[in-house]
Amino acid sequence: MAVPRHSHTRSKVGKTRMHKYIGKVALASCPKCAKPILSHTACKNCGYYKGKEVVNVMAKLTKKEAKNREKEIKTAEKESKS
Repeated sequence: MAVPRHSHTRSKVGKTRMHKYIGKVALASCPKCAKPILSHTACKNCGYYKGKEVVNVMAKLTKKEAKNREKEIKTAEKESKS
C-alpha cells in the first residue's frame, strides 16, 4: 500500500476540504437599475445604495457612455414601476 511521502499541514487539508462546501453567491437586484448585485454593496452600474447615490458613476464615463447608461437606468426604472 502507498504511503504519502510528506504529511499535509492542517491548513492545506482544510483548504482542500473547504472547496467542497462552497456554494453559489446569492445576488440581489438593484432597485434603481435592476442589475444583479451583491447584497449590502453599492451598485457598480448606477452607484446607488439604499436609495441614495453613494458613487458618482457618470463622472468617470465619457459623454457617449453616460448617455447610454442614463437610458438604461431610465428604462429599468419604468419597467420596475410597471
